Amino acid sequence: MPRSRPKRKGIRPALVLLALGPPVFVGTFLLVKRDDGAEQVAQTGATEPGVAHVHGLGIDPADGLLRVATHYGTYVIPDDGPAERVGASYQDTMGFTVAGPDRFYGSGHPDVAGIRRGEPGLLGLIESTDSGVTWESVSLSGEVDFHGLATAHDQIYGWDSTSGRFLVSPDGETWDTRSTLDLFSFAVDPSDADHVVGASPDGVLDSTDGGRTWQAVDAPDLVVLSWHETSGLWGVTPGSTTDDGGDDGTDWRETGSLPGAPQALLAADDVLYAAAEEDEVTGIYRSEDDGRTWQLRYRDGG
Repeated sequence: MPRSRPKRKGIRPALVLLALGPPVFVGTFLLVKRDDGAEQVAQTGATEPGVAHVHGLGIDPADGLLRVATHYGTYVIPDDGPAERVGASYQDTMGFTVAGPDRFYGSGHPDVAGIRRGEPGLLGLIESTDSGVTWESVSLSGEVDFHGLATAHDQIYGWDSTSGRFLVSPDGETWDTRSTLDLFSFAVDPSDADHVVGASPDGVLDSTDGGRTWQAVDAPDLVVLSWHETSGLWGVTPGSTTDDGGDDGTDWRETGSLPGAPQALLAADDVLYAAAEEDEVTGIYRSEDDGRTWQLRYRDGG
């Protein structure tokens, strides 16, 4: 049985998932170079890339279904049947977080249709209010490529891969630069707006002042993190080991292993979801026993 933790009332969950590894190109897709030096994926034929190279996972409270943000657009995983593309966009949705029912924030790069519309190579902060069907620019367009986003405590937290800035905003339009550092992933404590844990090339870092300063902590080397108000803090190592950080990230313990290289992680209410690549194919996995075992939830052709 999953370990029981006391529930906290009135707290919004926070998670963030960052892109890992080089992009994977399949089917009839290619790189399009822009004058601003950015690169986007352009669709040149009818081949559907499917769920590949996942950047983020989230559950939409509106329907309880899992959303998957990928290098080639956003998908929904129904209770049964194949993954379904959400909307017509093939944009490279990098940073991704569910802010509420039908409401998502993201970042990344436009698809070929967006390029033709004149969208910049860096999308900055974008928002969807129809569960990912359409997206609108909010701020920092052409300036920022968030590889990590989290919504918690009525704030938006983000890490910009182009500058290394850790930023926080109360409204998605005005931003406070808190620090500059290298991160693979970060997660915000659902019970404390100032407590942030980051996975970095130098190990796990802890901030108790909202990301302004960071201190190294004793923890496994992690590449993805997710924090939920009831499930606690979770991370996965480059070697696919699942680790439980408890309620505050001070007591890490190994629980199990993913069946492939980790791409994204989502801690939800008494369940974990993960995207992992095995034999060059991405699978979506689910664990109901604190990461000890993982069941394949979805894989293209699987």
